[in-house]
Amino acid sequence: MELSIIQIGNSKGFRLSKTLIEKYNIKDKVELILEKEYLILKPISSPRKGWETAFKEMNEKGDDQLLFNDVFKNESLEEWN
Repeated sequence: MELSIIQIGNSKGFRLSKTLIEKYNIKDKVELILEKEYLILKPISSPRKGWETAFKEMNEKGDDQLLFNDVFKNESLEEWN
């Protein structure tokens, strides 16, 4: 794929098509990897983004209870001391 270099203020850059952005799930940032004679753009994902808010909401609703009993509740842990 050939891209044109364009002027962006005092810098230069290139545009990615909407199709590429959607296909590779590119959001706000990409990682630029310099490898031999290649420039590699890698989408940056944040798989845990929003978890803190979600956990707070779960706690407020009481949805953060254990799904099974604590396995150490009735165990003697003396051998680990």
